[in-house]
Amino acid sequence: MDTTTQIFDAIRDYTNQRDTRRVFPTQATIDQLDTLPQALPANGLPPHQILNLLIATAAPATVLTTSGRYFGFVTGGALPTAQAANMLATAWDQNTALTVMSPAGTNIEQVALNWLAQLLHIPATAAGAFVTGATMATFTGMAAARHALLKAKNYDVESQGLFGAPEFPVVVSEESHSTLFKALAMLGLGRDRVLKVPTDAQGRMTPSLFPTLNQPALVCLQAGNVNSGAMDHAHQLIPLAKQSNSWVHVDGAFGLWGAGDQYAEADSWATDGHKWLNVPYDSGIAFVRDPQALTGAMAISASYLNSAGGIEPMHKSPEGSRRARGIDAWAALLSLGEIGVREMIDRCCQHARTFATTLSQNGVQILNEVNLNQVLAALDTDEKTLAWIEAIQNEGICWAGSTHWHGRRAMRISVSSWATTSEDVERSLASMLRSRLA
Repeated sequence: MDTTTQIFDAIRDYTNQRDTRRVFPTQATIDQLDTLPQALPANGLPPHQILNLLIATAAPATVLTTSGRYFGFVTGGALPTAQAANMLATAWDQNTALTVMSPAGTNIEQVALNWLAQLLHIPATAAGAFVTGATMATFTGMAAARHALLKAKNYDVESQGLFGAPEFPVVVSEESHSTLFKALAMLGLGRDRVLKVPTDAQGRMTPSLFPTLNQPALVCLQAGNVNSGAMDHAHQLIPLAKQSNSWVHVDGAFGLWGAGDQYAEADSWATDGHKWLNVPYDSGIAFVRDPQALTGAMAISASYLNSAGGIEPMHKSPEGSRRARGIDAWAALLSLGEIGVREMIDRCCQHARTFATTLSQNGVQILNEVNLNQVLAALDTDEKTLAWIEAIQNEGICWAGSTHWHGRRAMRISVSSWATTSEDVERSLASMLRSRLA
């Protein structure tokens, strides 16, 4: 058997397991990973033997995130069309840093960015970039903010660095995602040198407690709290920020897909494709209203970098060499269409409401307002909640993780996959209720 046939047979078999296999591997299959070669051989193995090792030993130990019953970490599945496009793009092995390196890749990427801007209510004139994920998308957007805010103070941070740079405030939510603080650290703006705005019971920034700003600041809003799914009150907060000519960045890793147009007046946006667009890893997207701010922060030059005119992809993102992520997104969007994307998001939200309603009717406490795709469920004590989660995970029918929410342990159910059906929800609920009584 040639390797092409072998790999496609393996993909078919793995895909067919989506509805029958445990969502999380058994400890026995995890232990089998130790049988994979640990020492680098002197002579290489033939391709078919390497694939056999992966198929027989590694595949059973994977987490079945493509299942409709995986509800962990706000993880989407992989739409079949996007998965196929990903495989084709891998075979093409395109680097979409410059048009001259991949005319097809850069063209398709820009079309996908145009479609995404339309779907996410972002101005058509904004510049976009595909990056690894929302962490790097947030880094990209805030790098553009840093450039613009310091340029307004007649300071060139890209050439002079932050040594002796003018300061500007950074305003965040008490419930900001940890990756936002990581991006601030990487930008040299500091995790702790921020103004934290208190939040309400759902994790939304409280507009009445927004600070009075006497100079332009970097204001970071959240579209989709990672636990509750709640949205910051953009219609109130963005005007407050604009009173001081501040830059508003939106961390919308998953929530931006369900936010409508409420964040349309922001200056930069970060989201993920591998969450609610359901494309394979990795896929993050950054948008910046002012293209010059983005290229000011990201552009590079060298004698061998030939431009085809316009803004090349490598001048809009931190990366030079990178895979053609835009092909996956283009295929996903083309397969769904605008209506299909909306229906997929609405379906996930409806499944989340079904989880919340049924669990609540059976004595489980729901700790959040289920307005998006996130459900926080808990029992009477933290000990009972953790034991309940462990029992669910051990049964293997579905998988949801634990989190801390306002001083309590909770199970976080995140419905993010195109593959989740009503039957998946029913099977998962049966397991959850059965495990609660175990």
